[in-house]
Amino acid sequence: MSEVYLNGKFVGKIENPFEFVDKVKEERRKGILNSNINIYYNKRMNDVIINDDKGRLRRPLIVVKNGKPLLTEEHIKKLQKNEISFSNLVKQGVIEYLDALEEENTFVAFSKEYLTPEHTHMELTPLVMVGLCTSLVPYANFSPGARVSIGSKNQKQALGMYAVNFPIRMDMDVNILQTPQIPIVQSVMHEVSGYNKHPSGQNLVVAVMSYKGYNVDDAVVINKASIDRGMARSTYYRPAIAEELRYSGGLTDEISVPDKDVKGYKSENDYRFLEKDGIITPESNVAEGDVIIGKTSPPRFLSSMDQYNLAPSSRRESSMALKHGEQGIIDFVMITESSEGNRLVEVKIRDQRIPEIGDKFTSRHGQKGIVGLIVDQADMPFTASGITPDLIFSPHGIPSRMTISHLIELIGGKAGALSSRYIDGTIFDSEPEENIRKELTSLGFRENGTETMYNGITGEQFQVKIFVGNIYYMKLKHMVANKIHSRARGPIQLLTRQPTEGRAKEGGLRLGEMEKDTFIAHGASLLLKERFDADKTIVPVCESCGMVAVHDKFKNRLFCPVCGDNVEINFIEVSYAFKLLLDELKSLTVHPKLMLKNKY
Repeated sequence: MSEVYLNGKFVGKIENPFEFVDKVKEERRKGILNSNINIYYNKRMNDVIINDDKGRLRRPLIVVKNGKPLLTEEHIKKLQKNEISFSNLVKQGVIEYLDALEEENTFVAFSKEYLTPEHTHMELTPLVMVGLCTSLVPYANFSPGARVSIGSKNQKQALGMYAVNFPIRMDMDVNILQTPQIPIVQSVMHEVSGYNKHPSGQNLVVAVMSYKGYNVDDAVVINKASIDRGMARSTYYRPAIAEELRYSGGLTDEISVPDKDVKGYKSENDYRFLEKDGIITPESNVAEGDVIIGKTSPPRFLSSMDQYNLAPSSRRESSMALKHGEQGIIDFVMITESSEGNRLVEVKIRDQRIPEIGDKFTSRHGQKGIVGLIVDQADMPFTASGITPDLIFSPHGIPSRMTISHLIELIGGKAGALSSRYIDGTIFDSEPEENIRKELTSLGFRENGTETMYNGITGEQFQVKIFVGNIYYMKLKHMVANKIHSRARGPIQLLTRQPTEGRAKEGGLRLGEMEKDTFIAHGASLLLKERFDADKTIVPVCESCGMVAVHDKFKNRLFCPVCGDNVEINFIEVSYAFKLLLDELKSLTVHPKLMLKNKY
């Protein structure tokens, strides 16, 4: 007897599980039972599990009987003529959706030529085994799964055209590539998904060689002339928002140019871009610290006496200014209302991003790298036919990663560019490499993709042949302009008096335990002392009770709150964080007694 479970609940027992499972499948294919049902027989546990609940991942497969698929050429012709739809085939039982459990009991064929009488199902196309982004990777079956997966993830971070109406949208940090191109080496999914309507990369001439060590460790070297001609240029957009909030007592914020008597007034120079209404003029060139929306707020703390005060209460400054390290041009200004009915001003800032050292580039095969050097065209190596590469890729990125698809795309892109056609690189169903090699030979190039190249600086011919071709490269959203960060002295936190954290707050860079060890090993004691003095403070300590004493600077008087005046008090140098710890211990009614020894 086998137990039957429906969505995890026990519903009964049956004598012949195989017959039962086959019957359920048959009824489902006839359309008597709902197509959402999936059934699975677990031999080891002798259980039949039926599922029809929500949230299961299911995928379509072609049903196979006696080694022949139920999907015929006739079906395909009708589909092409739009006489029948995909859902008709599901109703007819030609195609069925299986979940992960039912798939355990199946034997799925890769394609028609692999079919045997034992097979129960066949893939619609091997392409459906991978996701959307992964299927955009050409020749992906020639690379390890991990690299294909990385290549797929990288494509999600590439710059392109995310929406046609981007000029009037207010999205948080958005990048637009200025001159995107359709890839030369494509897969079927490029056409199906409509990728070619909004591509996110460019076809570059790439040489696989080292260049003075500047493309070590995944770095790439870029041709300056290519950048000057517009390669990988993008625009960065960011909105700034200010709202006239309402407070209790009928007080509101006011968007306007702040008066000079406002608390926290900056300087006239900071407000120079504002118009009379307190909002910046479009196309103004702004930098860090410039005010883009002028705003004043009512005072924070209203005392009971303020309502009897006849003088106007001083408002405080709460304008929206550009943060540390930000710059750009005001793209457009929008004035609207928030959901609460308050006046809302949104200002969009744009900034042109030209590729620079530290920007991240990648091909579609998980071969990501940052720009290590930008070289003048005159110093770049060139081929015998006078072609200068746009990008130089390091050969050391290939052996350990085994991304053969990267190399095949270089040859495919070269053949496609020379014969002005697109190359089909669909996973498991691509144009054979041999055909591309033959095509290259017929076009007058070496079939292995290598060419004679010359040193751009000395003009000498390289002793080896250099592998060079066309490949689709993408610029990723990780740009050095958004990440660069350094600080000398700057703002500190109110509570601990330690430097603030994070780039936006002009924060400090943390020195860890291991970094400390390198300074000790180097003997850089002054640097070490300076780094550990971030929150140095001098506190008076009572010699008698060991508590922190009081230093009244106005009266120049030292006394201990516990022992009074007639006691010896000494100043010691401690970290403010330690002084804070002492205060917290006191709040727990623990007496932290400091025992002072003489330094000398």
